[in-house]
Amino acid sequence: MNETIICAVGNVATRPVYREPASGPSARFRLAVTARYLDRENNTWTDGHTNFFTVWANRQLATNAAASLNVGDPVVVQGRLKVRTDVREGQNWTSADLDAIAIGHDLARGTSAFRRAVRTDPAAAASQPEPNWETPPGDSGDPAQQEPEPAAVT
Repeated sequence: MNETIICAVGNVATRPVYREPASGPSARFRLAVTARYLDRENNTWTDGHTNFFTVWANRQLATNAAASLNVGDPVVVQGRLKVRTDVREGQNWTSADLDAIAIGHDLARGTSAFRRAVRTDPAAAASQPEPNWETPPGDSGDPAQQEPEPAAVT
């Protein structure tokens, strides 16, 4: 398929609107992306033109985006660009939408605390127990630093 995949870095401009139709969860919000450039005459950074995108998220991404995003949050959105043109009330109308593949907070401008989403299917959660990731006491994890096991006496 020939799709235009882009990565947009900007701020959440509107509160995510969450819907749960029969086809599955969906969320949308507006993303403001403002270009910045160095004004060499004044030696200062200046805001350029702001582009607005409507970001659409589906399924689990929609649920997580609605629970995680607030107006003003700096985000990075990767998705399929869809430019639509229409005639409304005799005027040409153009919109740029992003069908989101991934959305995340922009860690270049702040910190974030990640929490895994709770599974909604209890049978799936029960069939895959959480592994024990902790290192046992006295085990450095490095085989070179571990004591050799005693030889078996026969």
